[in-house]
Amino acid sequence: MAHIDYYFATISPFTYLSGTRPAEIAAQHGATISYKPMDIMGLFARTGGVPPKDRHPNRQEYRLQDMRRRAALLDMPLNLKPAFWPTNPAPSSYAIIAAQEAGGDVAALVANLTRACWAEERDISQDDVIADCMKAAGFDPDVANKGMMTAADTYARNLEDAVASGAFGAPFFIVDSGERFWGEDRIADLNAHLAGKL
Repeated sequence: MAHIDYYFATISPFTYLSGTRPAEIAAQHGATISYKPMDIMGLFARTGGVPPKDRHPNRQEYRLQDMRRRAALLDMPLNLKPAFWPTNPAPSSYAIIAAQEAGGDVAALVANLTRACWAEERDISQDDVIADCMKAAGFDPDVANKGMMTAADTYARNLEDAVASGAFGAPFFIVDSGERFWGEDRIADLNAHLAGKL
């Protein structure tokens, strides 16, 4: 049985555009998946990346075009410049880590939180927004509060694991076969790999 480490950032538009597809593909192939939210700005700093605001204007303009096109192809609403971005990704990440530990539909929670940021103009660093997203995914919001200290340690470790495993962006999928896939637009390649075609 294959295993996927899914490194992502709750403030990443391409994590949002991934939706629940990673979980659906894993289920289709009988693979397991570990959700590893991480500090994307920390990852950029460690692996030669540049935060969007510091990129050359050509890159900034292309990023917005690419986001718009990908959202249109996926038929997903997307605010190119959401009101609450960037925001502190740690609280939403802690909630995901705690929810994964508790068990349940983590894919739905990731989708809810990223949609709140990129399509609903909500600040995912706020407790009430996180609680709403958790409830909508079937989790008791108290799970996040109870697991906060452990989640903080795991969040920091996820960044270290991402760097050590070869990740440099989000979303980033690493299969236990050693194959790595970067970006929402490589989910189809991940699917093909799990199917034995790549």
